[in-house]
Amino acid sequence: MSILVTGAAGFIGFHVARELLAAGHNVVGLDSLNDYYDPALKRARLALLQANPQFEFVQIDLADRAATEALFAREKFPVVIHLAAQAGVRYSLSHPHAYVDANLQGFVNVLEGCRHNDCEHLIYASSSSVYGANAKLPFSVADRTDHPVSLYAATKKANEVMAHSYSHLYRLPTTGLRFFTIYGPWYRPDMALFLFAKAIVAGQPIKLFNHGKMRRDFTYIDDVTAVVSRLIERVPQAGTEAFGTAPAKIYNVGNHHPEDLMRVVALLEQELGREAKKDMLPMQPGDVPETFADVTDLIRDVGFSPATAIEDGIRNFVAWYRYHYQV
Repeated sequence: MSILVTGAAGFIGFHVARELLAAGHNVVGLDSLNDYYDPALKRARLALLQANPQFEFVQIDLADRAATEALFAREKFPVVIHLAAQAGVRYSLSHPHAYVDANLQGFVNVLEGCRHNDCEHLIYASSSSVYGANAKLPFSVADRTDHPVSLYAATKKANEVMAHSYSHLYRLPTTGLRFFTIYGPWYRPDMALFLFAKAIVAGQPIKLFNHGKMRRDFTYIDDVTAVVSRLIERVPQAGTEAFGTAPAKIYNVGNHHPEDLMRVVALLEQELGREAKKDMLPMQPGDVPETFADVTDLIRDVGFSPATAIEDGIRNFVAWYRYHYQV
C-alpha cells in the first residue's frame, strides 16, 4: 500500500519511513524542511530514503491548507502516519506561534485530509509531555492529562482530543502514540543526549537540570519503528476500545524502565572515552523530574517488548555520531 509519513526528514519519521520501505510499502514522505535545527541533517536523512525507488518526497508545510488538501485528494492514502510537529519544550516558551501553526493548524489539515479522502487509519504522534504535573508512576493512558506544564504539551493534548472528535463524528480510526524520550542514530541535535555528546567532545560543560536528579524512560528508535509497523494493521474499532464508541486508541510507547540521567551520562563518557564537565542547574520551566511509561496494553495488543538495552542503544548512537560528524 501507499503510506503517507509526515515529518519524514525528521528523526522518528525517517526511521519509520525506512522501516516501511524495507517491508515493501510505497511511501510518500512529507516534510517542510524548516530550520528549527540544521536542515543539512534532515537532507542527509532524506537522501537515504530517496535512494529507494518506492519513496517519493513532497515538500509541504502542513499549515498550508490548500497544498495539504491537494496532496490528500490526489493520493487518497489508506494509511497516514503523522509525525510532523513543532517539537521541543524549551522552544515553546519563546516561540508559541510556531506550535499553533504546526501542531494545531497543521493537524486539523491532516484530519480534514483523512476525513474527506477515505483514510482507513490515522496514526499520529503525541508525547509523554501530556502527563504534565502527574505525580503517579508509571504513567498510564488512563491517567488524567489536563495539567500540561508547557505549551508544547498542551498542543499534543489538543491533538489527542481533536483526533477523538474526528473519530467520534466521522468514524475516522485514529491511534495516538505518546512517545517517551526516543533516542538513537540520526538523533535530533536539540535533544539531551546529542547535546551532551557534542559538549563532551568539545570539552564544554553539559547542563544537568535539577542537579542531575532526573529519570527518563529512554526508548530506542528501533523499538519505536517496530511498534508503528505493527499498529498499522491494528485499526481501532468503534465500541470496542476504552474511548467510548469512537474508533480511537492511545498508547504509551516507552521502554517501561526509567534510567537515572547520571548513569546515561556515564555511558556516554565511556563510549566517547572522555569525561564530561558538569554544570549542575535547577529545574527548568516546563520540565518534569521523571517519566515512566506503562506499556502493558501495547504488550497485550501487539506483543510489544522493548528489546534494546540502554548500553547497546547508547553505543549505537555514539557510533553513528562519531561516523556522521567524523569525531
